[in-house]
Amino acid sequence: MNKKTSSRDIFISGLWEDNPVLRHVLGICSTLAVTNLVANTLVMDAGLIFTLSMSCLTVSILRSYTPLRIRMMVQTLIIASYVIIVDILIKAHLPDISDALGPYVGLIITNCIIMGRCEAFARNNPPWASFLDGIAVALGYSFVLLAIALVREPLGFGTLMGYQVMPEGFKPWNIMMMAPGAFFMLGLLIWFIRARFPRTEGEQINGCT
Repeated sequence: MNKKTSSRDIFISGLWEDNPVLRHVLGICSTLAVTNLVANTLVMDAGLIFTLSMSCLTVSILRSYTPLRIRMMVQTLIIASYVIIVDILIKAHLPDISDALGPYVGLIITNCIIMGRCEAFARNNPPWASFLDGIAVALGYSFVLLAIALVREPLGFGTLMGYQVMPEGFKPWNIMMMAPGAFFMLGLLIWFIRARFPRTEGEQINGCT
């Protein structure tokens, strides 16, 4: 059970100390797949923020009524319900982005970040703390994806949110359009953060593994 009780501590822990990508290297598939364009990244971020925060809230509310032996199935059902809502909304209002994201919206169900927070935090903490933790962890994930997308799209396409930002005659870096470019950017980002901000002993024992 997470020992941090104040809203500030919970938020900082979820946003930074327990950052799922930088600290635990989780959610890598979506990180590599959807960060080629900023618009795709923002939609994926919004979907995960909604799904993670609401899933953590729901798991926490139902934690006293969920038998221990079936808790994982219940958590998966809760997560899937919110992912379906996100998927329907994206298909209805952003069909082009839905096509670009392909199966990755549906795969939010299997994202270990969500299941990890539901199991490690929401199952053992009250609703408000769990909701706040879900938002903070999702924002931490979102900031990493957005940072990578803000580099990949200009270098890979010469655009930012569809607008031309690179000078005329710029030759796009094809590698930035593909997953290896995202992998390279993610590796550099994790290396920089861990070198510049090494983890403390307290951070190493908190959060999901």
